[in-house]
Amino acid sequence: MRRPQRWWRGKSTPAKVETYTRWSFHFFGVIEFLVLGVPGFAQIGPRLAAGLSLLVAAHAALCMLVASRALDWTRGRSPQPVRLLWTLAGLTAVIAVGAIGLAERGPGGPDAEATAWGVFGGVLCFGAGMITLGVHNRRRVVSVVSGFAFGAGAVSFPLGRPGLESLMTACFVLLGGGFLAFTSVFSVWLLNAVYQLDEARETRARLAVAEERLRFGRDLHDVMGRNLAVIALKSELAVQLSRRGRPEAVEQMIEVQRIAQESQREVRDVVRGYREADLEAELAGARGVLGAAGIDCEVRGDPAGLPAEVQSALGWVVREATTNVLRHGDAGTCAVVVRLSEGRVVLTVENDGVPETAGTPAGAGASDGSGLAGLRERLAAVDGTLEAGPAGGGVFRLTAEVPLPLAAGAVLEVAS
Repeated sequence: MRRPQRWWRGKSTPAKVETYTRWSFHFFGVIEFLVLGVPGFAQIGPRLAAGLSLLVAAHAALCMLVASRALDWTRGRSPQPVRLLWTLAGLTAVIAVGAIGLAERGPGGPDAEATAWGVFGGVLCFGAGMITLGVHNRRRVVSVVSGFAFGAGAVSFPLGRPGLESLMTACFVLLGGGFLAFTSVFSVWLLNAVYQLDEARETRARLAVAEERLRFGRDLHDVMGRNLAVIALKSELAVQLSRRGRPEAVEQMIEVQRIAQESQREVRDVVRGYREADLEAELAGARGVLGAAGIDCEVRGDPAGLPAEVQSALGWVVREATTNVLRHGDAGTCAVVVRLSEGRVVLTVENDGVPETAGTPAGAGASDGSGLAGLRERLAAVDGTLEAGPAGGGVFRLTAEVPLPLAAGAVLEVAS
């Protein structure tokens, strides 16, 4: 029992559904033999019953083979089994004609006649149902079932069967074959749906991995962008001071070393997924970095008391905005304002010195890059919004708004 359990547990969910579907159709073949072939031994002579049972067994085995090959074709593993389908149709017709011959020229008696006509209708039903596995078009499925039903009525009526009985035979084949055809089509649809869902799950997993990689890339960009810009700026300043023989060059290189070490620590935090930006620290860092770059930076507002998730989201906004002020345009002043307004905290970053070309500020480079896209995603997590664009007069403005759990009305201002 352990081997079958291991074999079953080793299969994926779609493979289990496919195995169940295949064996269900194989079980239909067993049912066909038990219902149509076995009863003949009790109702007709052993020779005729043995011959009839062999024909029914051959038909059931061919139905199993057609079902297996048709499922392989459905999954795109093999070509359409056209020859097998025609072979099954031919064998079905042969057995049906043989059953009619048995009914007309057999040993006689109501039991023998009922057995013969039961085999006649049964093989037509099972044959129609299995053949529909090999076609996908609905019209063809309907045509196959209707053709078998029409053929059953058209053959039985000329043989002297009453019109009502011929009609009932056609209806029986239509209903029986239609039921098996519906079962076949539904089983194929269900199997394909399971495989598609499994593929969608794998695709979603791959997209989640890709999204996480993009998030990680944005985090590294946010962490390293500003620090590398500061390192480059201070290194250039240290070179100039060193050439002039100024002792301040050592202090600048010490600062570069400190920033590099801090960058290493922040990168480790990003890798571990524990890093959170602090708004107050980011405001102080922006003022220091922009001041070192010769940009007059004014910071107003007190972030104390804001929720941690709000501070983290706005901290990333300050970090990205500071990086873009350093990278884009030729700003001389920059203003960062944090204020509370009607239950929302509003962060505004403005800088001047942005040249305009054909009405588009060149310094707005972040609006077209991945920086603001990442910020919008972070703000969306706290129901926040972000707007960025020219404000006229060579000013570029970035505004982030985040709702607060509790409304606050006062605006606190802190001079830089």
